[in-house]
Amino acid sequence: MATTALPTPFDQRRTTRRALPGGPGWWTFCAAASLALASFTSLGPHRVWGAVGALGYAAAAVLAARGRPAPAVGAAAVTGAVVLPLVVLLTLDRAQLEVDVVARSAVLLLTDGTPYAAHPLIPEDFTPYLPGMAAFGLPEAVAGAGPLTDPRLWMGAAFLAVFAYALPTGSRREPLLWVAACPPAALPLAVGGVDLPVVGLMCLGLAEAGRGRGGRAGLWLGLAAALKWTAWPALPVALALLAAGTAGDRRRAGLRCAFVALLTAAALVLPAAWRDPGAFHAHVIAFPLGLTDAVSSAASPLPGHLLATHVPGGRTLALLLLAVSALLVAVSLLVRPPATAPDAALRLAAGLLLAIAFLPATRFGYLVHPLVLAVWAMTRPSGARSTLVSDQKKAMR
Repeated sequence: MATTALPTPFDQRRTTRRALPGGPGWWTFCAAASLALASFTSLGPHRVWGAVGALGYAAAAVLAARGRPAPAVGAAAVTGAVVLPLVVLLTLDRAQLEVDVVARSAVLLLTDGTPYAAHPLIPEDFTPYLPGMAAFGLPEAVAGAGPLTDPRLWMGAAFLAVFAYALPTGSRREPLLWVAACPPAALPLAVGGVDLPVVGLMCLGLAEAGRGRGGRAGLWLGLAAALKWTAWPALPVALALLAAGTAGDRRRAGLRCAFVALLTAAALVLPAAWRDPGAFHAHVIAFPLGLTDAVSSAASPLPGHLLATHVPGGRTLALLLLAVSALLVAVSLLVRPPATAPDAALRLAAGLLLAIAFLPATRFGYLVHPLVLAVWAMTRPSGARSTLVSDQKKAMR
């Protein structure tokens, strides 16, 4: 009986991976950027990171100029831009405000059943994250403050582990090193940042959706959605990706994804919300939208903040632009749903970029979301999953 060879899977026809920046020019730019931050920032932890990180980036630039392998160059950058400043900051007991906020929310969760203070007055009193974020502060709340219980260690470890798991097998080391060394990620890894575990889970959820695994995708996306609002746009993108799959499976996979995601998020969010609905609204809805008397410290000069600050009625205009952007992204998902996980990641990155631009209270650090999503998309096979499945089925007939 003649055998019919399986066609080359579409995913394997375009496996050339787009190279990440890694030459001496790139690392020199990173060194210059970190020195600029150290010179102009008013935040102590950021000054420490900028000064120490510049040395790591300079060492990486020298190694790259001498033709050293990319993994060795990336390891040098990570050592200098993440490990060394992290050790210095842990020794000095210095961190970004978010670290203290997460630690306090864990204490409140254990004592009051909700991570939100009942009567917040100043910006430092607010916890603008969903209840799941408090989990990263539980080691410190239970065992006491110390270098090994610092929330930033647990947030960073969660991000690195989840992001590595979401990368293609056999090509994890270089992208992981590059992302960890890239300044928008290296800075929060050292000083503390809540966005990294969120975007790591988003990548993993999209990876599972790209494989047609609706239940697993829903679990990871539900966990991300219980950490921060910025994860919620990933759910409709994942559903659109699943809808582009094979006709017999797409509806069931989409329903499983939506059900598991909403159930997971509800199980982690609703108990704290019901405990004190007023505090929940003030902390995670009113404060991030700039609707409280206390003004968020998230005030980078991006369009939404500039409109809200300098234009009469600018806050309403910024929120309107935010709503229009969300509508445009939603229409694009309906008209042309993403066919692959990389397509979905790039669509989500574009949507988040627009949201970051138009939010009245925003900061440059939020750009780590589209950055990580874009890097993750560049490391994935670029073919269409639905085409791959269809080709294989036809070849076996």
